[in-house]
Amino acid sequence: MDRRQLLLTTVKTGVAAGVAGGAVMLDPVAFPASAETAGPVTRTITGHIPYGAPDWVYVPLEIPAGVNRLTVEYSYDRPAAPAGQNGNALDIGLFDDHGIELGDERGFRGWSGGFRTSFTVSASDATPGYLPGPVRRGTWHVILGPYTVHPQGLNWTITVKLEFGPDGPAFRPNPAPLRATGRGRAWYRGDMHLHTVHSDGRRTPAEVAAAARAAKLDFIVSTEHNTSSAAGVWGEFAGPDLLVIDGEEVTTRNGHYTALGLPAGTWIDWRYRAVDGALARFVQQIHRAGGLAVAAHPLATCVACGWKFGYSGLDAVEVWNGPWTLDDEAVLAGWDNLLVAAVREGRADWIPAVGDSDAHSEPQVVGLPHNVVYAGDLDRRAILDGVRAGRLWIAESAAVDLAFTATAAGRSAGIGERLRVPDDAPVTLTLQVSGAPGCAARLITDQGQRFATVLPADAPATLTWTTTARNARYVRAEVRRQQPTPTTADTMVALTNPIFLG
Repeated sequence: MDRRQLLLTTVKTGVAAGVAGGAVMLDPVAFPASAETAGPVTRTITGHIPYGAPDWVYVPLEIPAGVNRLTVEYSYDRPAAPAGQNGNALDIGLFDDHGIELGDERGFRGWSGGFRTSFTVSASDATPGYLPGPVRRGTWHVILGPYTVHPQGLNWTITVKLEFGPDGPAFRPNPAPLRATGRGRAWYRGDMHLHTVHSDGRRTPAEVAAAARAAKLDFIVSTEHNTSSAAGVWGEFAGPDLLVIDGEEVTTRNGHYTALGLPAGTWIDWRYRAVDGALARFVQQIHRAGGLAVAAHPLATCVACGWKFGYSGLDAVEVWNGPWTLDDEAVLAGWDNLLVAAVREGRADWIPAVGDSDAHSEPQVVGLPHNVVYAGDLDRRAILDGVRAGRLWIAESAAVDLAFTATAAGRSAGIGERLRVPDDAPVTLTLQVSGAPGCAARLITDQGQRFATVLPADAPATLTWTTTARNARYVRAEVRRQQPTPTTADTMVALTNPIFLG
């Protein structure tokens, strides 16, 4: 057994280090060449991460020639945490001989966070979350991410096994098609934040696809934490009736954001915090690839989940994540303030709202909520164009349907659009709702709630309200299920992006 203690030397940030935010680098671990061994070779490395350590610890592995499979197992101590403090939680991943430079996706080989205790990679196969490919000679790195550390520190153990021999048949990826059978220009329903066993979900891709079809969705976006591995298998589970769009949930230590619509296999780096000033670089990478960047669950209370980067350059904000909670209520209010700021500053680049299930496993419901996007067809580019433009509303389920328009002087505009009218011209807002019996419908402007009514219990409803652009620079709609107690927030059933006036 080799014992390697953690070196308490921080690699400085910048071009030389290549990794934002600092990191700890251990001494390299050597292995004998294949000619020197008759079978697999195993090395065990142990170390200690002190309280307050940097975000990343790298364990270099000097891989000899002739290896056809690399397997890593790891464990760490988990003493009871003192009252009010965190215990130990340790993430893990792998970079290959291309290196660990920030943003260089050639070196990325996989990430499982804290979801697995072992993983393996070879030319033919890999553990979900990891990328199949040859185990080439050179310096590889196991990356450890101390998510939370007990005040007394974290003791860890890694066991690395190398197997030798010729590579098996190369893995052949089966990516999802970029198009499904659509209805031309229409409203399409889709959940854009989902997880499978390729990160910390417990559903397989087949189970997620089945759940999406059961929820009557037209499309989904695959957003595994920090890995692109699922993109290699979605082709088997997509179909003419279900568009699968590749993405990633970029899970930093200062919040999460989803990269929607990435080309299959594209990986977005996550090794930075807000103080590193690196976000704009990776948002630009997403945009160059034709994708969108969306702040996910900005006020989630889990460690490192709250969004600290601000919204500059992002394409949307997830105001509704899973079943409606007070966190969502607060995000919705903050997003509404962003709309007011855009109106005040006369900016056309307002930030749309989206809503997603973030479903990982039972009993979390795929499609609760989901987005109803107005798009030119059921293909990746058209769906992303609709989201980017804010031509969408958010639904609790496919049982809910609505239409929302503004009309004046024979002209009209819909969700996410602008109706150009003089400030004092009368504008009529029309909201049609079905599938929400007995719920409260509300119209919200830059002045707050301006109209509210209770929907009938036995039929769809059509509501109208007349205003002017001077009185309402934008109008958006909410449909809520009223709760029996005044101390509980009403549950959201549907909400729209705004229609702008003037």
